[in-house]
Amino acid sequence: MQVKDIAVHVPTVTVTDPVAKAVRVMAVARLPGLVVVDNHGRPRIVLPGTQVLRLAVPGSYQEDPALARAVDEDHADRFWQELGDLTVGDCLPRQPVKLVTVPENATLLEAAALMARLHSPLLAVIGRDGTLSGAITLDRLLTSLALAGFGD
Repeated sequence: MQVKDIAVHVPTVTVTDPVAKAVRVMAVARLPGLVVVDNHGRPRIVLPGTQVLRLAVPGSYQEDPALARAVDEDHADRFWQELGDLTVGDCLPRQPVKLVTVPENATLLEAAALMARLHSPLLAVIGRDGTLSGAITLDRLLTSLALAGFGD
């Protein structure tokens, strides 16, 4: 079986989209991460959900747990809604990140090995032209692998 057989369409974001939109897209689609694409629909980076969350949490709170603990409960529940004009691009890692993509004709083993090696619960599937043709979530991959062996 090839990854194109189990890939699904996923909503994407661009580097110019607000961080708040990225969080909403991931939450509404119930994705384990997000695919950030360029203006031509080519994957630029695949962010695991924890990294999307990292975009939304101000660095001062990430670095100092005591500061986060000092924020009142009402504000703590709404912190991510106060991101203002912060974009996905503003928050991306400054170091180059290995792009988590597989070609449409990759096998499920290739996809599983890449997910495991890069600790990514989401893979972008790319067509021959380099544009996003779908994505594979960890859940979808594991289900496909389990069902493929079912009945043996």
